[in-house]
Amino acid sequence: MRVICAVVLGFEVIVIGLAVPVAIQLGGYPPALAGGVWGGLAAAALVLAALQRFRWAYYGGWVLQAAFLASGFLVPGLAVLGVIFAGLWIAGVVLGTRTDAMKAARAQPAER
Repeated sequence: MRVICAVVLGFEVIVIGLAVPVAIQLGGYPPALAGGVWGGLAAAALVLAALQRFRWAYYGGWVLQAAFLASGFLVPGLAVLGVIFAGLWIAGVVLGTRTDAMKAARAQPAER
């Protein structure tokens, strides 16, 4: 699960980073504020992607998704991206859990 979630967060770093100029142009926010909010979210996503081996980073990913969704209230165009990445995060968790269960089942010796 951690690999899939790290990949989702890795792509999210790029998208959130590109949201800074969008917030400046469409939202009319000052560059310092936009860089602080969305740049901070991008930095958090990068750190969480690198630390997915820890259980707390997985929960931090959920918090990041909520924060990105909430930032959609500041710039409505980013709400769509927040929903897309929240969906990708949920899909990554579901598929990652299934993959981990299949790996565990394959690792156990066959019972007769």
